[in-house]
Amino acid sequence: MQVDLRPANSTQHFYAPWWLRNAHLQTIFAKYLSPRSKLQTVSEIFTLSDGDHLQLNWSETLAVDETRPLVVLLHGLAGDINSHYIQGLMAVLKQQNLPCVLMHFRGCNGKPNKLARAYHSGDTADLAEVIGMLQQRFPKMPLAAVGFSLGANVLVKYCGEQTEQNPLRAAVAVCPPLSLAACAKRINQGSSKIYQSYLLKRLKSATLQKLASHPEFPLSLTPEQIQGMRSIEEFDEHYTAPIHGFVNAKEYYQRASGMAFLKQICIPTLIIHAKDDPFLTDAVIPQAADLSPFIDYQLCQNGGHVGFVQGRHPLKPQFWLNTRIPAFLLSHLPQ
Repeated sequence: MQVDLRPANSTQHFYAPWWLRNAHLQTIFAKYLSPRSKLQTVSEIFTLSDGDHLQLNWSETLAVDETRPLVVLLHGLAGDINSHYIQGLMAVLKQQNLPCVLMHFRGCNGKPNKLARAYHSGDTADLAEVIGMLQQRFPKMPLAAVGFSLGANVLVKYCGEQTEQNPLRAAVAVCPPLSLAACAKRINQGSSKIYQSYLLKRLKSATLQKLASHPEFPLSLTPEQIQGMRSIEEFDEHYTAPIHGFVNAKEYYQRASGMAFLKQICIPTLIIHAKDDPFLTDAVIPQAADLSPFIDYQLCQNGGHVGFVQGRHPLKPQFWLNTRIPAFLLSHLPQ
């Protein structure tokens, strides 16, 4: 039996408006209807223990004795500080007086990272290192995290791995691809191929830059082979899996999927899915037995992939995630 959360407070639930009930329109319009005002953030290059680096973007400069909660944000595949969902949530969190920091995955800040490796859907080590740094730098700040899509899967896996030792007070995972193999097949079918084409183009571009900057690249890939890849699954088979130590895409998908980590989560965690998500399948929808008692699972009928646009009129769209996420965080963080 599928889990379907029906909150007592109807304002917590998402209802698609009459003018935007199509899943593809929800997914696409969320990007183009979002406010265009870009936040001014403070960027920092953070050096990892293996000598590589990633970029952090802070909503504000913080003092070491700061006591307000800090929210760590994780973007989706090929996302960055300019992603509409990141910009929108950062703006709302700032209004709520909640400082936040976006952790770019390796190589996602517009410049190739130092090492040949990149990032992947189960890459929790970098997140753990960043959170450890935040604990040391701001020992009085309670920590929470929000992940979108790929970043949501990373967050779910991280929380499951940490079990009772989790330094986070709360977490929110939006549209996590909890079963990566099923999602790779779904995005290679029908109308969903339009998203695969967009993402694959960005992945190829980043990989070609990396290939050019590493004369002794550890994989026997040529630019022609990279350009010839026709699916996310093919890209994962020939690049993502081997560059990160997996035998093949099948092993990568099995070991990196968040589904197996749900039961071990020991902090308040909100997971949001839409049944009509064009990136996902029913395989990502957990059964009741899969869920830890700490998980608040919300399955909406509509919403697309990280869409969830509502409002009575097309000229006055509202972004439900920017209400739902802060409300959940504030209910579980000290004021």
